[in-house]
Amino acid sequence: MAVNTKAIKRRIKSVGNTKKITKAMEMVAAAKMRKATEAAINTRTYAAMAWNLLVNLSKVQQVKLPLLEVRQVKKLLVILFTSNRGLCGSFNANIIRKTAAQLTDPKNISRHRSAGKNIEPSDKIEIDVIGVGKKGAQFAKKMGYNLIAAFTDFSDTPKLTDILPLSKMVIDEYQKKNYDKVVVAYADYKSAILQIAKLRQVLPISEVDLEKMFGDAVQNTTYNLQLTTTQELGEYIFEPDKSAVLNIILPRLVETQVYQAALESAASEHSARMMAMRNASDSASDMIKELTLTFNKARQAGITQEIAEIAGGAAALG
Repeated sequence: MAVNTKAIKRRIKSVGNTKKITKAMEMVAAAKMRKATEAAINTRTYAAMAWNLLVNLSKVQQVKLPLLEVRQVKKLLVILFTSNRGLCGSFNANIIRKTAAQLTDPKNISRHRSAGKNIEPSDKIEIDVIGVGKKGAQFAKKMGYNLIAAFTDFSDTPKLTDILPLSKMVIDEYQKKNYDKVVVAYADYKSAILQIAKLRQVLPISEVDLEKMFGDAVQNTTYNLQLTTTQELGEYIFEPDKSAVLNIILPRLVETQVYQAALESAASEHSARMMAMRNASDSASDMIKELTLTFNKARQAGITQEIAEIAGGAAALG
Protein backbone atom coordinates (compact mmCIF):
# COMPACT_ATOMS: atom_id res chain seq x y z
CA MET A 1 0.00 0.00 0.00
CA ALA A 2 2.91 2.36 0.71
CA VAL A 3 4.19 2.03 -2.84
CA ASN A 4 0.71 2.82 -4.17
CA THR A 5 0.42 6.03 -2.15
CA LYS A 6 3.86 7.15 -3.31
CA ALA A 7 2.82 6.65 -6.95
CA ILE A 8 -0.34 8.66 -6.35
CA LYS A 9 1.66 11.47 -4.71
CA ARG A 10 3.98 11.58 -7.74
CA ARG A 11 0.93 11.73 -10.00
CA ILE A 12 -0.57 14.59 -8.01
CA LYS A 13 2.68 16.52 -8.23
CA SER A 14 2.93 15.89 -11.97
CA VAL A 15 -0.63 17.08 -12.61
CA GLY A 16 -0.01 20.11 -10.39
CA ASN A 17 3.04 21.08 -12.48
CA THR A 18 1.02 20.68 -15.66
CA LYS A 19 -1.70 22.92 -14.21
CA LYS A 20 0.87 25.64 -13.51
CA ILE A 21 1.99 25.51 -17.15
CA THR A 22 -1.54 25.60 -18.59
CA LYS A 23 -2.50 28.44 -16.25
CA ALA A 24 0.52 30.46 -17.37
CA MET A 25 -0.30 29.75 -21.03
CA GLU A 26 -3.90 30.83 -20.41
CA MET A 27 -2.73 34.17 -18.99
CA VAL A 28 -0.36 34.75 -21.90
CA ALA A 29 -3.08 33.87 -24.43
CA ALA A 30 -5.54 36.19 -22.65
CA ALA A 31 -3.11 39.11 -22.92
CA LYS A 32 -2.51 38.40 -26.61
CA MET A 33 -6.23 37.98 -27.19
CA ARG A 34 -7.01 41.42 -25.81
CA LYS A 35 -4.53 43.04 -28.19
CA ALA A 36 -5.69 40.98 -31.17
CA THR A 37 -9.40 41.59 -30.58
CA GLU A 38 -8.84 45.33 -30.14
CA ALA A 39 -6.93 45.41 -33.43
CA ALA A 40 -9.65 43.43 -35.23
CA ILE A 41 -12.48 45.56 -33.86
CA ASN A 42 -10.67 48.85 -34.54
CA THR A 43 -10.29 48.02 -38.25
CA ARG A 44 -13.88 46.87 -38.80
CA THR A 45 -15.23 50.39 -39.18
CA TYR A 46 -12.59 51.26 -41.78
CA ALA A 47 -13.26 48.01 -43.64
CA ALA A 48 -16.99 48.65 -43.74
CA MET A 49 -16.58 52.24 -44.92
CA ALA A 50 -14.21 51.03 -47.64
CA TRP A 51 -16.96 48.69 -48.82
CA ASN A 52 -19.43 51.58 -48.78
CA LEU A 53 -17.09 53.68 -50.88
CA LEU A 54 -16.76 50.96 -53.50
CA VAL A 55 -20.54 50.59 -53.77
CA ASN A 56 -20.96 54.34 -54.26
CA LEU A 57 -18.23 54.45 -56.88
CA SER A 58 -19.75 51.54 -58.75
CA LYS A 59 -23.01 53.47 -59.11
CA VAL A 60 -21.46 56.28 -61.10
CA GLN A 61 -20.50 54.37 -64.23
CA GLN A 62 -19.13 51.01 -65.25
CA VAL A 63 -15.42 50.66 -65.98
CA LYS A 64 -13.31 47.69 -66.93
CA LEU A 65 -10.42 47.09 -64.55
CA PRO A 66 -8.29 43.95 -64.01
CA LEU A 67 -9.36 43.48 -60.38
CA LEU A 68 -13.04 43.64 -61.35
CA GLU A 69 -12.79 41.30 -64.32
CA VAL A 70 -14.94 38.19 -63.92
CA ARG A 71 -13.61 35.14 -65.78
CA GLN A 72 -14.61 31.51 -66.00
CA VAL A 73 -12.73 29.79 -63.20
CA LYS A 74 -10.14 27.34 -64.42
CA LYS A 75 -7.60 27.95 -61.67
CA LEU A 76 -8.44 28.74 -58.06
CA LEU A 77 -6.19 30.21 -55.36
CA VAL A 78 -6.99 29.67 -51.68
CA ILE A 79 -5.39 31.78 -48.93
CA LEU A 80 -5.61 29.59 -45.82
CA PHE A 81 -5.18 31.27 -42.42
CA THR A 82 -4.19 28.91 -39.60
CA SER A 83 -1.80 29.01 -36.65
CA ASN A 84 1.85 28.06 -36.36
CA ARG A 85 1.31 26.18 -33.11
CA GLY A 86 -1.26 23.84 -31.65
CA LEU A 87 -2.81 23.80 -28.16
CA CYS A 88 -5.66 26.00 -29.39
CA GLY A 89 -8.58 23.61 -29.24
CA SER A 90 -10.47 23.06 -32.48
CA PHE A 91 -9.31 26.34 -34.07
CA ASN A 92 -7.20 24.80 -36.84
CA ALA A 93 -9.42 21.74 -37.21
CA ASN A 94 -12.51 23.86 -37.91
CA ILE A 95 -10.82 25.95 -40.62
CA ILE A 96 -9.17 22.96 -42.26
CA ARG A 97 -12.38 20.91 -42.13
CA LYS A 98 -14.37 23.76 -43.70
CA THR A 99 -11.76 24.32 -46.42
CA ALA A 100 -11.42 20.62 -47.19
CA ALA A 101 -15.20 20.27 -47.51
CA GLN A 102 -15.37 23.18 -49.96
CA LEU A 103 -12.41 21.99 -52.04
CA THR A 104 -13.87 18.51 -52.31
CA ASP A 105 -16.33 20.05 -54.79
CA PRO A 106 -14.53 23.20 -56.00
CA LYS A 107 -17.21 23.99 -58.60
CA ASN A 108 -19.51 25.36 -55.92
CA ILE A 109 -17.02 27.86 -54.55
CA SER A 110 -15.71 28.67 -58.05
CA ARG A 111 -19.10 29.72 -59.38
CA HIS A 112 -19.53 33.47 -59.85
CA ARG A 113 -22.81 34.88 -58.63
CA SER A 114 -23.59 38.46 -59.57
CA ALA A 115 -26.60 40.43 -60.79
CA GLY A 116 -28.72 37.29 -60.75
CA LYS A 117 -26.43 35.48 -63.18
CA ASN A 118 -24.30 32.41 -62.53
CA ILE A 119 -21.04 31.99 -64.41
CA GLU A 120 -20.27 28.30 -64.36
CA PRO A 121 -16.64 27.23 -63.74
CA SER A 122 -14.59 24.89 -65.88
CA ASP A 123 -15.14 21.15 -65.58
CA LYS A 124 -11.55 20.77 -64.38
CA ILE A 125 -10.35 23.27 -61.78
CA GLU A 126 -6.73 23.51 -60.62
CA ILE A 127 -6.30 24.49 -56.97
CA ASP A 128 -3.30 26.26 -55.47
CA VAL A 129 -2.90 27.17 -51.80
CA ILE A 130 -1.06 29.91 -49.92
CA GLY A 131 -0.57 28.81 -46.33
CA VAL A 132 -0.54 31.52 -43.68
CA GLY A 133 0.62 29.53 -40.68
CA LYS A 134 2.40 26.19 -40.51
CA LYS A 135 -0.76 24.14 -39.94
CA GLY A 136 -2.29 25.36 -43.20
CA ALA A 137 0.89 24.60 -45.13
CA GLN A 138 0.99 21.10 -43.66
CA PHE A 139 -2.63 20.55 -44.65
CA ALA A 140 -1.96 21.59 -48.27
CA LYS A 141 1.00 19.24 -48.56
CA LYS A 142 -0.86 16.36 -46.94
CA MET A 143 -3.87 16.73 -49.24
CA GLY A 144 -1.74 17.05 -52.36
CA TYR A 145 -2.59 20.65 -53.22
CA ASN A 146 0.05 22.82 -54.86
CA LEU A 147 1.49 24.99 -52.06
CA ILE A 148 2.89 28.03 -53.86
CA ALA A 149 3.88 30.00 -50.75
CA ALA A 150 3.89 29.79 -46.95
CA PHE A 151 3.89 32.76 -44.57
CA THR A 152 4.84 31.66 -41.06
CA ASP A 153 6.45 34.78 -39.60
CA PHE A 154 3.42 36.91 -38.81
CA SER A 155 3.35 38.48 -35.36
CA ASP A 156 0.73 37.64 -32.73
CA THR A 157 -1.09 40.82 -33.76
CA PRO A 158 -0.44 41.18 -37.52
CA LYS A 159 0.40 44.59 -38.89
CA LEU A 160 -0.57 45.89 -42.30
CA THR A 161 3.09 45.73 -43.31
CA ASP A 162 3.02 41.97 -42.63
CA ILE A 163 0.14 41.53 -45.06
CA LEU A 164 1.43 43.72 -47.91
CA PRO A 165 3.77 41.10 -49.49
CA LEU A 166 0.93 38.54 -49.48
CA SER A 167 -1.58 41.02 -50.89
CA LYS A 168 0.81 42.22 -53.59
CA MET A 169 1.52 38.64 -54.63
CA VAL A 170 -2.18 37.82 -54.91
CA ILE A 171 -3.00 41.01 -56.85
CA ASP A 172 -0.11 40.51 -59.28
CA GLU A 173 -1.03 36.89 -59.93
CA TYR A 174 -4.65 37.77 -60.61
CA GLN A 175 -3.78 40.65 -62.92
CA LYS A 176 -1.48 38.33 -64.87
CA LYS A 177 -4.49 35.97 -65.22
CA ASN A 178 -2.64 33.14 -63.52
CA TYR A 179 -5.75 32.70 -61.36
CA ASP A 180 -9.40 33.27 -62.14
CA LYS A 181 -10.59 33.50 -58.55
CA VAL A 182 -9.01 34.05 -55.14
CA VAL A 183 -10.71 33.10 -51.87
CA VAL A 184 -9.60 33.46 -48.27
CA ALA A 185 -10.31 30.88 -45.54
CA TYR A 186 -10.19 32.23 -42.00
CA ALA A 187 -11.89 32.12 -38.60
CA ASP A 188 -14.35 34.95 -38.01
CA TYR A 189 -14.10 36.17 -34.40
CA LYS A 190 -17.49 36.38 -32.69
CA SER A 191 -16.56 36.08 -29.03
CA ALA A 192 -14.04 34.43 -26.75
CA ILE A 193 -15.96 31.15 -26.98
CA LEU A 194 -17.22 31.34 -30.57
CA GLN A 195 -15.18 31.51 -33.77
CA ILE A 196 -16.73 30.54 -37.11
CA ALA A 197 -14.69 29.20 -40.05
CA LYS A 198 -15.57 31.00 -43.29
CA LEU A 199 -14.47 31.23 -46.92
CA ARG A 200 -14.84 34.55 -48.73
CA GLN A 201 -14.04 35.70 -52.25
CA VAL A 202 -11.25 38.26 -52.49
CA LEU A 203 -10.76 38.50 -56.25
CA PRO A 204 -12.44 39.45 -58.47
CA ILE A 205 -13.73 42.14 -56.15
CA SER A 206 -17.39 41.38 -55.50
CA GLU A 207 -19.89 43.61 -53.74
CA VAL A 208 -21.75 40.53 -52.48
CA ASP A 209 -18.72 38.95 -50.80
CA LEU A 210 -17.49 42.29 -49.50
CA GLU A 211 -20.88 42.86 -47.89
CA LYS A 212 -20.77 39.40 -46.31
CA MET A 213 -17.23 39.79 -44.96
CA PHE A 214 -17.44 43.38 -43.75
CA GLY A 215 -21.10 43.00 -42.77
CA ASP A 216 -20.16 40.20 -40.36
CA ALA A 217 -17.42 42.42 -38.98
CA VAL A 218 -19.66 45.41 -38.37
CA GLN A 219 -22.39 43.32 -36.72
CA ASN A 220 -19.88 42.46 -33.99
CA THR A 221 -19.14 46.09 -33.16
CA THR A 222 -21.05 48.96 -31.60
CA TYR A 223 -20.48 51.07 -34.73
CA ASN A 224 -23.80 51.48 -36.52
CA LEU A 225 -23.19 51.41 -40.26
CA GLN A 226 -25.93 50.36 -42.61
CA LEU A 227 -24.42 48.15 -45.28
CA THR A 228 -27.60 47.45 -47.16
CA THR A 229 -28.14 51.09 -48.05
CA THR A 230 -25.36 53.47 -48.97
CA GLN A 231 -25.30 57.19 -48.48
CA GLU A 232 -26.21 59.43 -51.36
CA LEU A 233 -22.96 61.30 -51.85
CA GLY A 234 -24.00 63.08 -55.01
CA GLU A 235 -22.15 63.01 -58.28
CA TYR A 236 -18.41 62.33 -58.03
CA ILE A 237 -15.82 64.41 -59.81
CA PHE A 238 -12.75 62.31 -60.60
CA GLU A 239 -9.26 63.69 -61.03
CA PRO A 240 -7.61 62.66 -63.25
CA ASP A 241 -10.32 60.07 -64.12
CA LYS A 242 -12.34 57.26 -62.58
CA SER A 243 -10.04 54.47 -63.80
CA ALA A 244 -6.99 56.10 -62.23
CA VAL A 245 -8.81 56.56 -58.92
CA LEU A 246 -10.10 52.99 -58.86
CA ASN A 247 -6.69 51.61 -59.81
CA ILE A 248 -5.46 53.06 -56.52
CA ILE A 249 -8.50 52.24 -54.40
CA LEU A 250 -9.15 48.65 -55.49
CA PRO A 251 -5.73 47.25 -54.45
CA ARG A 252 -6.18 48.94 -51.07
CA LEU A 253 -9.56 47.24 -50.79
CA VAL A 254 -7.98 43.83 -51.45
CA GLU A 255 -5.32 44.58 -48.83
CA THR A 256 -8.08 45.53 -46.39
CA GLN A 257 -9.89 42.23 -46.94
CA VAL A 258 -6.75 40.15 -46.42
CA TYR A 259 -5.70 42.25 -43.42
CA GLN A 260 -9.15 41.92 -41.84
CA ALA A 261 -9.04 38.14 -42.32
CA ALA A 262 -5.60 38.03 -40.68
CA LEU A 263 -6.78 40.06 -37.67
CA GLU A 264 -9.97 38.03 -37.25
CA SER A 265 -7.94 34.81 -37.46
CA ALA A 266 -5.38 36.05 -34.91
CA ALA A 267 -8.10 37.08 -32.46
CA SER A 268 -9.82 33.72 -32.93
CA GLU A 269 -6.58 31.78 -32.41
CA HIS A 270 -5.70 33.47 -29.12
CA SER A 271 -9.27 33.17 -27.88
CA ALA A 272 -9.35 29.47 -28.73
CA ARG A 273 -5.99 28.91 -27.04
CA MET A 274 -7.07 30.80 -23.93
CA MET A 275 -10.23 28.71 -23.62
CA ALA A 276 -8.33 25.46 -24.33
CA MET A 277 -5.79 26.24 -21.59
CA ARG A 278 -8.56 27.27 -19.19
CA ASN A 279 -10.33 23.96 -19.79
CA ALA A 280 -7.03 22.13 -19.32
CA SER A 281 -6.42 23.93 -16.01
CA ASP A 282 -9.95 23.10 -14.83
CA SER A 283 -9.48 19.46 -15.80
CA ALA A 284 -6.17 19.38 -13.92
CA SER A 285 -7.89 20.75 -10.81
CA ASP A 286 -10.58 18.08 -11.05
CA MET A 287 -7.94 15.40 -11.54
CA ILE A 288 -5.99 16.62 -8.51
CA LYS A 289 -9.15 16.44 -6.39
CA GLU A 290 -9.85 12.87 -7.52
CA LEU A 291 -6.24 11.80 -6.97
CA THR A 292 -6.19 13.43 -3.54
CA LEU A 293 -9.35 11.55 -2.59
CA THR A 294 -7.84 8.29 -3.85
CA PHE A 295 -4.64 9.01 -1.94
CA ASN A 296 -6.54 9.69 1.29
CA LYS A 297 -8.54 6.48 0.88
CA ALA A 298 -5.39 4.45 0.26
CA ARG A 299 -3.64 6.01 3.26
CA GLN A 300 -6.66 5.42 5.47
CA ALA A 301 -6.85 1.81 4.30
CA GLY A 302 -3.19 1.40 5.17
CA ILE A 303 -3.69 2.87 8.63
CA THR A 304 -6.74 0.68 9.22
CA GLN A 305 -4.80 -2.41 8.17
CA GLU A 306 -1.92 -1.54 10.51
CA ILE A 307 -4.32 -0.99 13.43
CA ALA A 308 -5.98 -4.33 12.69
CA GLU A 309 -2.59 -6.06 12.63
CA ILE A 310 -1.60 -4.45 15.96
CA ALA A 311 -4.91 -5.41 17.51
CA GLY A 312 -4.60 -8.95 16.20
CA GLY A 313 -1.07 -9.27 17.54
CA ALA A 314 -2.11 -7.96 20.94
CA ALA A 315 -4.98 -10.46 21.07
CA ALA A 316 -2.63 -13.30 20.19
CA LEU A 317 -0.20 -12.35 22.99
CA GLY A 318 -3.02 -12.03 25.48
